[in-house]
Amino acid sequence: MSGTPELELAGPGSALPVVAVDAMGGDHGPEEAVRGAVTAVREFGLRALLVGRRTEVASLLSEHDALREVPVVHAEDALEMHEGALASWRRPRSSVAVACHLIRRGLAHALVSAGTTGGIVATSTVRLRTQSGVVRPALAVPLPTGEKPTVLLDAGATADAKPEMLVQFAHLGSAYARTAFGMHRPTVGLLTIGSEPGKGNKLTRKAGELLTAAGESGALDFHGNIEGHDLLTRAVDVVVADGHSGNIALKTVEGTASFAMSAVREALTATPLAKAGTFFQRRSLRELRDRFDSETYGGAALLGLHGTVVIAHGSSRAPGIAHACHLAHDLAAGRMDEQVRRRVQHRQSSWFNRFAQHEER
Repeated sequence: MSGTPELELAGPGSALPVVAVDAMGGDHGPEEAVRGAVTAVREFGLRALLVGRRTEVASLLSEHDALREVPVVHAEDALEMHEGALASWRRPRSSVAVACHLIRRGLAHALVSAGTTGGIVATSTVRLRTQSGVVRPALAVPLPTGEKPTVLLDAGATADAKPEMLVQFAHLGSAYARTAFGMHRPTVGLLTIGSEPGKGNKLTRKAGELLTAAGESGALDFHGNIEGHDLLTRAVDVVVADGHSGNIALKTVEGTASFAMSAVREALTATPLAKAGTFFQRRSLRELRDRFDSETYGGAALLGLHGTVVIAHGSSRAPGIAHACHLAHDLAAGRMDEQVRRRVQHRQSSWFNRFAQHEER
């Protein structure tokens, strides 16, 4: 890989994690990714590099006078937004694949991309590989529930999960909540159709039994089942679901928040008197808007791999990319992969390790 900025990345600030930003992913092209990386470096004091077509990315960096601040690693290809699980094999020289290669070589410590979720999950899973004992990776997303968010996982990485995987997701989510948000002993809930034990389909009923056993053993602080209306009430710190249900829940929350904010905006501008009242509440309204803005949380963390991966929203603008870089930096600095490894190795029971070994065969 010619042109890798090894000297730049091994300089005086090398103690800080390096975040590799996929310059080619997202709905808004390289412009927003470049602006986001520059913002992360200048405003947050992070170390970042951009991965993409060198000429195009360097031209955009020059517009911000940032060629000396943000190195560029060339990648001749990019994942298309419609590509899914086969993207890793179809595009082995994509910007996401090159970024993963940098992480494996120790030249970067985290990946941020606003590209296709399926393609990023597939490519990073193949290139970085899951940690020993981890059967499937999971996407963890913070929900806007106040001073500290509620972590929802899996938000779409593993649609067809088994009950034992949901137990593992609970461990991954607990490690994430502790590393990213300082929750000492996160409480865990299982998303299903009723709060009473035994509610749900075969998957959630069996997962509930296993999570209850894990809670009784002290491995997890399991608080039982929760329903959809509990997602934003801080009922628990970590909400566990299979990727299919979790993704539906996430999109429902995002859509509801967007609709509610639009309705509030319409009501506050409906009459001259309402507009006048809005003037005196503008600070509170800005805070409310920011609270429900998915870009302020940075994105979804893909947990369980040998490396830190953060997937920003596909529609992210520069602020969203910058916040995703901040999240990726914090996870890498907090050695998120080490936290996961310890939980998997020391907290999970022997029956799960046997299950993991069987799946890896």
